[in-house]
Amino acid sequence: MANPASYRPQTGEIPTNPGVYRFRDPHGRVIYVGKAKNLRSRLNSYFANPAGLLPKTHAMVHTASSVEWTVVGSELESLQLEYTWIKEFKPRFNVMFRDDKSYPYLAVTMGEKYPRVQVLRGDRRKGTRYFGPYTAGAIRETMDTLLRVFPVRSCSAGVFKRAEASGRPCLLGYIDKCSAPCVGRISPDDHRALAEDFCAFMGGEAKRFVSRLEKDMAAAVAELDYERAARVRDDIVALKKVFERNAVVLAEDTDADVFALHEDELEAAVQVFHVRGGRIRGQRGWVVEKVEDTTTPDLVEHLLQQVYGEEGEVQGRLPREVLVPEEPSNAEELAQWLSGLRGARVDVRVPRRGDKATLLSTVRDNAEHALKLHKSRRAGDLTMRSQALQELQEALDLPDALMRIECYDISHVQGTNVVGSMVVVEDGLPKKSDYRKFSVTGAAANDDTAAMHDVLTRRFRHYLEDQAAQAAAAAKPGHQAALDAAAEAVVADTTTAAPRAKFAYPPNLVVVDGGKPQVNAAAKALAELGIEDVYVVGLAKRLEEVWLPDSDFPVILPRASAGLYLLQRIRDEAHRFAISFHRQKRGKAMTVSALDSVPGLGEYKRKALLNQFGSVKNIKAASAEELTAAKGIGPALAAAIVQHFSADDGAAAPALPAVNMTTGEMLET
Repeated sequence: MANPASYRPQTGEIPTNPGVYRFRDPHGRVIYVGKAKNLRSRLNSYFANPAGLLPKTHAMVHTASSVEWTVVGSELESLQLEYTWIKEFKPRFNVMFRDDKSYPYLAVTMGEKYPRVQVLRGDRRKGTRYFGPYTAGAIRETMDTLLRVFPVRSCSAGVFKRAEASGRPCLLGYIDKCSAPCVGRISPDDHRALAEDFCAFMGGEAKRFVSRLEKDMAAAVAELDYERAARVRDDIVALKKVFERNAVVLAEDTDADVFALHEDELEAAVQVFHVRGGRIRGQRGWVVEKVEDTTTPDLVEHLLQQVYGEEGEVQGRLPREVLVPEEPSNAEELAQWLSGLRGARVDVRVPRRGDKATLLSTVRDNAEHALKLHKSRRAGDLTMRSQALQELQEALDLPDALMRIECYDISHVQGTNVVGSMVVVEDGLPKKSDYRKFSVTGAAANDDTAAMHDVLTRRFRHYLEDQAAQAAAAAKPGHQAALDAAAEAVVADTTTAAPRAKFAYPPNLVVVDGGKPQVNAAAKALAELGIEDVYVVGLAKRLEEVWLPDSDFPVILPRASAGLYLLQRIRDEAHRFAISFHRQKRGKAMTVSALDSVPGLGEYKRKALLNQFGSVKNIKAASAEELTAAKGIGPALAAAIVQHFSADDGAAAPALPAVNMTTGEMLET
């Protein structure tokens, strides 16, 4: 671990202006981002007495090897820049709020020609409106009820295309829970208007639709059309059932998000109630692991940064009010930033009395129960992970803690479609965003050891190239000025998407699936690249023994060892990931089209031709002028396609003897 005194900047070098600072580890990876009103005062607090820091802050300053800062013009700019850099670098020592469960949302895909209503979890998608979050049971019941009144399409793309091709709608179309745009019962514009009404109802405009249906029911009764009146009556009952499921907790014109938290020395749980139109429309929770001596106002600030920075734009409008348990230290700047995201005023305040304070107390009770549940569920997992990493470090006699482990596997079928996989585990947990796949070709595909050598060489060559690029950039004059200019650009345009985070920093341990040959091949690849600080082991399947490079005897871990179990899980995950990629590649290799051999015709242009003409037979029959009607097909490429198929047709097929399929006898021709 590094000594903080080795990279501590001189006090006089640090400005007293507001700004944002970054700690980096020896590999150049950003491990912590923070902001300060006074950079000199804040940074000196890390170095004045490192022994007196909290354990995780102590680990951070001893893991880092350098610190850099960027001066900004105001606290609002520092807030924007801090959020952008946390989103870009994902520093492991920053406060990160993680969902304590995966909540389902009711989503409407307004970006499609025929919008679809569905239940979605996970990442947000562009062009889709989200409502919720809800509990799993409630969201299915809500969706089923609303499709009676707003029969929007809810089927998958495959079901829709089959119904469109056959001219017959699916079951939902027959029971009037879908307007069946697949067979033309409703025009695209009318179906989109129906989806807009669905979104408007979910957005809180229920009374407008109930009033309209009541007028329709009265008109049907006046016309003595009692059957239609009964259907409209049932629709009204369905809408009221959905609308009244959530109790009124605040005034009907209240749109607010109510946050509360419960914390101890190590962790904090956060709960939020989404109140729209005075009713609780959804609930959500996060759990955060504290990194340094973070106060409640600081937690509230980071919470609002991450929640609304990530989701404010995709979930629709932000609420007019954000109610919090304690006012953040920079409440004015935070409210100004949120107002910019919403496009209208947003108030961040603490309710002191009345219904809002009572609701905040209820949310706080939920946060307290969430933290207790989280600790009871995670206590065993956290203990076992720490024990496994420690056992593994001691068994392999490694000097550094195993913060990052990478595991590699090779998959193929009799030497065909050879692929490699890389899976990553950080702090004992898989980091799927850093998983990588490798296609192995040429001489390296001849055997497993050559393939392993090729995969390791390619992966760590990227790391060396990245290190060289960083060193060259830092050596250029004006490097810090360029960083400051980039920071100013980020502050000026907060809508710019953060670039994808790199993964090129090295692991503490490389695990390969195999025994002594695979381990030696991996160690040879690292030695050829001059990498000496990465340790390599192999896990053989037969007896689950651990092999070290150039060792005649394996390391035998106890069968009940948590370290062995961790290695087995990593190895199995690498094996699963490699097999899935191999199957995908093999499936593509088995699907061959006559268009694949046409020079200059790529995947997208092949799809364009098939969409235009429907089949390869029609493409062969088309002239060069007709081929240019397809998207992306120019006159030169059209002529090449015609010439290619003309040459194929001109080649005489070899004559094959006739065969009697009953007896297998060769017949004379």
